[in-house]
This record gives sequence, structure tokens and C-alpha cells, in this order.
Amino acid sequence: MNMTLKTVCAVLLSLLHSAVHAQIEDKSVNPGINNSYLQDNIDVTQWVERFESEGREVYNNRQAIIGHCEIKPGMAIADIGSGTGLFTELLAQATGEQGKVYAVDIVPAFLAKIRGRMQEKNIHHVETVLCSDRSVKLPENSIDLAYICDVYHHFEYPKSSMTSLYNALKPGGKVVLVEFVREQGVSSDWILSHVRAGKETFSKEITDCGFEFLSEVDGLLKENYIRIFQVPMNKKSHSGN
Repeated sequence: MNMTLKTVCAVLLSLLHSAVHAQIEDKSVNPGINNSYLQDNIDVTQWVERFESEGREVYNNRQAIIGHCEIKPGMAIADIGSGTGLFTELLAQATGEQGKVYAVDIVPAFLAKIRGRMQEKNIHHVETVLCSDRSVKLPENSIDLAYICDVYHHFEYPKSSMTSLYNALKPGGKVVLVEFVREQGVSSDWILSHVRAGKETFSKEITDCGFEFLSEVDGLLKENYIRIFQVPMNKKSHSGN
């Protein structure tokens, strides 16, 4: 009886330790980073003008960036942090009507904008998904590709978010990460103050969640970089936090 009690206590202590450890590891890495998007009565028009304006590097090079995603007709794709839908529309065009695109965002007003946008363009294979700050809220093994453009630095809980994305991707599925270059003496003051880390830190966070680094696209962008990661073919699902 004593041995059984000791065993139970040991198991409970181990579980408690694991829970506390996981909680410490998954504290917000940038509290308040999304406050400007989560205000009541957000002015979506303001964000359309900001996201979809000439002079923004990813906007100017949007077609070339999509080309590097190597999308095939019929693929299931998630636009993570879809914003006002600029890339959602391009991804939907690339995968064709036989494919599927999930527009995933934490801002309900952005998703409403995308639904209206897709209706106007007569695009019917886009589904909007309201995610949380810890999960992309997609079914397991449901997508072939995840596209994350200038959004990763907005992840407050990158470990949880990327673990949920890992689970949502099929074995061999890819992540195309577009992010700001953050280098002292190179990047603007805005990037240095707004983006919490550079590409090596972000890449390590992603590979720590089980992804494999595949490649980096050279020569296309200056203010941003493009890195591609892949889920192993022998993927094993992870527990979410």
C-alpha cells in the first residue's frame, strides 16, 4: 500500500513539474503585440491601405513570393495571419477551385473583410478560421502548405502556435515563412523595436517544434527573408499546450 501511495505521489509530482515547466516555457514572448488589432471597432480600411500599398516590399513582390511557394492545383493551404486577404486571394488563385484555402486570423473584422472580398471575386474555396493566440485551430493533417507572411513576430506563444500548425500539416507538408530582416545597423528603427528577434532565433523556434529547415530564397527581397520548412515524412503528432 505504501509503495502504491509513493508511486501515485511520484506520478503526480512528475505531472505537476511537467505542467509548471510547460507553463514557464510558454509565457508570452511579446505581451501586447496584437493590441492594436484587437481593439473594438477596428478600422479595417486603414489596415488595407497599410498592408496593400505600393512600396511595401512583400506587396510589390507578391506574385514572385507566391511563385516560390511551389503551389500545385488542388492543394490545401493555410494563410496564417491572413490579415485583409491580400495573399489569401493569390493562394486561392494558385491552388484553383479544386483546392482549399484557410484564411486564419485572430481578428474577426479581418475575416469578415476576407469573406466579402472572396464573394466579390466569386472565389468559393476559401474558408475563414478564427484562431487563438495559442492555436491555428485547424484539423490534424488537413493542409499541405502553411504561408506565414510578416506574422510570425506577432505570435505571442510561438511554441503552442507552431505545434498546432505542425499537427495541422500533413507529413511532408511545408511552411513558407516570410519575415522582416532584423539586424543592428541594417534594419530600420521600427523593425528593431517591433520585431523581437532575427531569423536564426525564429528558425530555431520552428525547428524545435519538429520542423526541418529546407531552404532560403536568395536575391528576391531586401527588407524581408523567405525560409521554407518541412514536416518530416515520418511525422509524429505533438501534444499541444
